[in-house]
Parts: sequence; structure tokens; C-alpha cells
Amino acid sequence: MAPASKADKKAAVDAAAWMFNVVTSVGIIIVNKSLMATYGFSFATTLTGMHFATTTLMTLVLRFLGYVQPSHLPLPELLKFVLFANFSIVGMNVSLMWNSVGFYQIAKLSMIPVSCLLEVVFDKIRYSRDTKLSIGLVLLGVGVCTVTDVSVNTRGFVAASIAVWSTSLQQYYVHFLQRKYSLSSFNLLGHTAPAQAATLLVLGPFLDYWLTDKRVDKFDYSMSPLMFIFLSCSIAVGTNLSQFICIGRFTAVSFQVLGHMKTILVLVMGFFFFGKEGLNLQVVLGMIIAVAGMIWYGNASSKPGGKERRSHTLPTKTES
Repeated sequence: MAPASKADKKAAVDAAAWMFNVVTSVGIIIVNKSLMATYGFSFATTLTGMHFATTTLMTLVLRFLGYVQPSHLPLPELLKFVLFANFSIVGMNVSLMWNSVGFYQIAKLSMIPVSCLLEVVFDKIRYSRDTKLSIGLVLLGVGVCTVTDVSVNTRGFVAASIAVWSTSLQQYYVHFLQRKYSLSSFNLLGHTAPAQAATLLVLGPFLDYWLTDKRVDKFDYSMSPLMFIFLSCSIAVGTNLSQFICIGRFTAVSFQVLGHMKTILVLVMGFFFFGKEGLNLQVVLGMIIAVAGMIWYGNASSKPGGKERRSHTLPTKTES
């Protein structure tokens, strides 16, 4: 009974972590879409800096209250993580500006095979045939849902490539650092959020001006947009934390595969809240294919041999 009870408890915590991530991720997308579409606050990089500043404040408060214990992360590791994470944010914003929506979505989908490659090369992970096929089914379903017009240009391709590789490396590194240095999600956020907040708040206004030809300091900060900014920053704390929790408990690949449930929910929520695009037959068919692939992936990857490490153990840092 004890092993079954322990397995049930782990499954419940896993489900809660996924639900936490899905709810906060979908929520922040809806809030940010309202902020940008309704009030014209198009400064995405600066807003992300505000998100990490709020997250930094949360980690400081928790550390002061004793809920987060002091931990160590070497400076070179922190700098590498911040480099990957910031290139991911900037790369995604630039890719969206320079590419068609269809190619942008294809680039996002390609993060799954790139994440798989990183796990195969660095963690010696081996995937079963069913696991590979289920990932392919998810990619097909989400592609049917989201990919429409596809046009490619050189600078857009370069921006998308940088975005894909930096995002995949950042998500892989979350899992890597938590294992190697025995860091909790709160600990890792406590190290990375201040550095990301500082760099993005300094560079964000310049990048946003380059992307939008608008200055963040000239925006009309009236009560309504300020409330949405505050709400966005508040939800972002949960989004940042839940991402680290999920990747720490699972892997970057599982986070990407099952995370596409958020793409489907955003499509549905966008239909109900904004009503601009109907759920046509193509989108509904894509959703069904993607959900079937996610269920298949969860079943296939949890079976013996579905996804396993090949005689490779990551060294864990011990303090003397």
C-alpha cells in the first residue's frame, strides 16, 4: 500500500503543478492581450522585465520570512542561464515581428525536437517508438490549429533559430541546474529573477522602441492600464514559479509537449473573450489530434522504456 500511496501523492502533486502552470500561463496571455489590444501597451520586453522585478520581490519576501533557505549558484552558471533566457525573450519578440504568424508558430513547434536533441546528447535519454510518434502527433495537431500563412525570409529565419535554440537551452538549463545544485524552484528563481529583471528593465525600453517605434516613458499611465500591468505582474509570479516547478519535476520536453495544451486553451479562450476568429473545422480537428497526442505521450513516456536514461548519472554538487 505504501508505494501505491506514494505514487498517488506524486501524481496529485504533478497534476496540481501542471494545472497551476496552465491557469497562470493562459491567464497572463489573456491579460496581456487585453493590455496591448485595448490600451496599446506594446512594450513586451519591458513588461517582462517588470514581471521578473515582481518575482524578485516575492522571493525576497519569502526569504525574509524564512520560507526560502539560502543557496548557492556559481556566477558563470547564472550568467549562462540569463544569456539563454534573455536571448529567448528577445528572439521571440523579434521573430514575431520579422516572420509571418505561420512561420512563427512552426518555429515554436520546432522547440520540441530541439529539446529532445538536447536530452539525447547531454542526458543520454532514449525515447521509445511510441513516445516519438506521440510527439509527432502533438506537433501535427498544434500545427493544424495554428499554422496558416507561411513565408520565410533570411533575417526572420535567423531570429527564429536564435529564439528556438535559446528557449530550448534555457528550459533544459532549468532542469539541469535544479538537479546539479539541488536547488528548489524558489531558490533558482531567487538567483535568476533579479539578474533578468535588471537586464530586461535596462535593455527593454530600447528594444521596444526599436520594435514598435514608441517610447515606454511616453505611455499614458492612467489607472486602467496600470491595473492591468499590476495584474499581469502578479500573475507572472505564478507563471515563472510554475514553469520552474514543472520543468524541475519533469523535463523540458514534457513541459513543451504537454504545455501545448495552453495553446489550445488560448485559442478557445480567445474565441470566448475576443470573438475575432471562430473555431472552424480545421482548428477543432487540430485540437482533437493534439489532445490525442498529449494523452498518448503521457501514457507512452510513463511506460518502462518509454523514456529512459542510458547509464548516465548527473553529478550533484555537495557542499563541504
